[in-house]
Amino acid sequence: MERRMYTLTLLSLVLSGVGAVFVSIPEKVYEFARGDNITIPCTFKPKGPPKYVVILWSVEAAVVGAKEINIVTYYSDDDTTDIKALYEGRLSLDVDVPAGKANLKLSNIKLEDNKLFECRLLIPLDDEGTPAATTRLVVLVAPSTPICKMQGKAEYGKNVNLTCLSKEGSPTPTYTWQSQDVRSMPRVRDPRTTDKGGILSLYNISKDTSGYYICTSTNKIRSASCNITLTVMPPSMNIGSTAGIIGGVVALLIVLIIVIYCCCCRKKKKKEEEYTMGVREEEFSDKEPARNGDGRRPDGHEDPQGYDDSSVRRSPVERNDRNEERSERDYDRHKDNEDGRSDYNDRRSDYDDRRSDYDDRRSDYGDRRDRPSDRNERYDDDPHHDDRRDRRSDVDDRRDRRSDVDDRYDDRRDRRSDVDDRYDEPYDDRDRPPVPANKPTRRQNDE
Repeated sequence: MERRMYTLTLLSLVLSGVGAVFVSIPEKVYEFARGDNITIPCTFKPKGPPKYVVILWSVEAAVVGAKEINIVTYYSDDDTTDIKALYEGRLSLDVDVPAGKANLKLSNIKLEDNKLFECRLLIPLDDEGTPAATTRLVVLVAPSTPICKMQGKAEYGKNVNLTCLSKEGSPTPTYTWQSQDVRSMPRVRDPRTTDKGGILSLYNISKDTSGYYICTSTNKIRSASCNITLTVMPPSMNIGSTAGIIGGVVALLIVLIIVIYCCCCRKKKKKEEEYTMGVREEEFSDKEPARNGDGRRPDGHEDPQGYDDSSVRRSPVERNDRNEERSERDYDRHKDNEDGRSDYNDRRSDYDDRRSDYDDRRSDYGDRRDRPSDRNERYDDDPHHDDRRDRRSDVDDRRDRRSDVDDRYDDRRDRRSDVDDRYDEPYDDRDRPPVPANKPTRRQNDE
C-alpha cells in the first residue's frame, strides 16, 4: 500500500513538470578579453506553442544588493526590440521563438561590462517552471603597471606601510611583495611583517630594513611590477629646533667677528697712538723753539699745551753726552746684528727726515724772529715801548742761545757724518772698540 502511494506521487510530479517553461544558459561564467565581440546564448522551452512572448535581458553589478537594470526587451506580437541608450549601437538580439533561441550579442566589450547577465522569458498564463537564467561575464584586462608608495617616516623604530595598486585589472589582480637588501640579495621576511591586499606593513624598522622592495600585480592575462627603495635613517630633529640652532650659530659667529674686528682696530689704534706720541716727544725734545721764562714763545703768545722745554734748556754738555751715549748704543746694537747696517740706514733716513723737519721749523722760527724787527718803528711811537723793548731784548737773548744751539747741532751733524763715513767702510777695516763685560744683549736693550 505504501509503495503504491509513492509511485502515484512521483508520476504526478513528472506530469506537472512537463507543462512548465524552462530557460537556460549553457555556461555560468564567460570570459572574454576587452574589446572582443561576444555572444551569450539563451534557450527556452515553453509548455506549448506560445501566442505572445516577451524576452528580457538585464544586467546586475557583481556587488551584492546592486540594482538590476533592463538593457533590452523583445516583443513577439510586433517583432520589435527596445534597447537602452547606454548600450545603443553595441547590443543586439538574435531571436527565434519557434526554435527557442534568444541570444545576446555585445560588441567591443569594456571593463564596465564585467557584470551579471540575466535572460528572462514572459509568456501569458505560463509562469511556472524556470522562466529565467543568469551568467557572469568576465572582461579580461591585464593589470596596469602598479604604483608603489610609502606611508610613514622611514626612521629607526617607526612603522611604515608600503602600498601597491594597479588602476586596472580584471579579474582583480593579486599582489605579492619581494624584498632585497642593499646588495640586491634576497632576504627572509621578518615574521612580524604582514602582506594583505597589496599593503606590506613593516614594524619597528631599523637599518637592516633598508633595501629594495618589489611588488608584482598578477591576473589570468599577465603581470606587472613596481619597486620602491627604502632607506631607514636616524630620527630627524624638529625643523624649528634645527632652525633655532642654525640661527644661534650664525649669531655667535657674527658676534665673534665683531669682537675680533674691534680688538684688532683698538690694537691698531693703540699702536698708532704710541707711535705718534713717540714721534712727538722726539720732535719736541729736538725741534721745539725756545721759550721765555714765563712759558711764552718769542712772538709773545702763550703755549696752550704747556710743553716742557727742559729739552731746550738742557745744558750742551748733557745733550752732547746723551747723543754720544745714544750713538754708542746704536753702534753696539748694529754691531751685534749682521743686518744692523740696513737698520742703521733706516734710522739714518728717519734722522734726516727729522733734521729736515727741524730745518723747516727753524726757518719758520727765523721768520717769526724777524717780525719784532719789522714792528720796531711802531713800538717807538708807543708809550709802552720800553716794556716791549725789554721783551724784545729777552727775545734777542733767546735768539742768541738758539744760535748757540744751532752751532752745536751743526757740530753734532758733522760728527754724525764722520760716523756715517765709518759705517760706509768695510766692517773688517773698522777699529773694533772693546766690548764691556757686562754689556746687555740687544733684546734687553729693546725691552
